[in-house]
Amino acid sequence: MTDLIVERVLLVELKAVNALNEVHHAQCINYLKASGLRLGLLLNFGMKRLEIKRIANAV
Repeated sequence: MTDLIVERVLLVELKAVNALNEVHHAQCINYLKASGLRLGLLLNFGMKRLEIKRIANAV
């Protein structure tokens, strides 16, 4: 289940891992497809600096 949906437009997935990998990216894409949303942010708080990845679902 996704962590946050903002204004029914933006999906936000939160992580706290050493590094984001393809599994995290695929999970976010699957959440976008299931929700019908087009735009998502993958946020990783597990590093010294916040890592942000923008993910778009090509519908």
